Amino acid sequence: MASEARYKLLYEEYETTTFVNVPFDKIAWVTVGLPFVAFIFCVFYSVLYNFESATSSHCHVYNVLPSISSAIGNFSPQREIWQFAVALHALPRFCVAAAYLQYHKEVLYPWALSMSVVACLFNIIENFALIILSFWTSSDNYPVHKVSFITFIVASELYMLLAWLLNKRCRRHQRNIAETKSLKWKKRLVLFNISCIVTATYFFIRHNMWCENYVYSLFAFFEYMVVLSNMAFHMMAKLDFKERNLVISKSGVSLQYDR
Repeated sequence: MASEARYKLLYEEYETTTFVNVPFDKIAWVTVGLPFVAFIFCVFYSVLYNFESATSSHCHVYNVLPSISSAIGNFSPQREIWQFAVALHALPRFCVAAAYLQYHKEVLYPWALSMSVVACLFNIIENFALIILSFWTSSDNYPVHKVSFITFIVASELYMLLAWLLNKRCRRHQRNIAETKSLKWKKRLVLFNISCIVTATYFFIRHNMWCENYVYSLFAFFEYMVVLSNMAFHMMAKLDFKERNLVISKSGVSLQYDR
């Protein structure tokens, strides 16, 4: 009996051994802050020190803003700083995806759980696509970069829509104040993101058809807005998981209320 009790105690200790226990607001700042700071740096540094090369296009019209692909992938040290930030934030992003899966199991109706799994997959695909487009740049391997960029846009848009709709229509528990605020912002960010994608696509097509001055810069600007609104959407995890900790233990990733 003593040996069985000792074995049970050791087993429970193994199951509850915690490797990471971090307030979720810090995780949110890391996962969004790293790519945000790197993105802003890449754009400003490209304009200041690589202006002509970064803003040039195939038809040699005048522009004032570089595309995202040019700013993050065509020059040094922008490329290395962006890749470092993306690599550093990738693991926390995957942990956040797992945390949202657990969160949805807690708050959604059982019949909606399959859709939460789909949302989680889109979130993971978005993260993988971001990694690929960051390390296979447009100047190094344009076909891979192009496919991964399109995959990133599609996966991120589908994830944002699903995440918003699941929490809007499929909840079995009443939202608290922070979750209500998060939902309102998610709706605004989804609509803004979609409108920016449509507008950026319009200016991209217009640039390729007529090669007018500054049109590619307008495309670049709305491309920035697409990425920044996506980052802001992911920042809503700070509200969804308010007063919770992200815990990584031998039994996996979990959410726990801060004690």
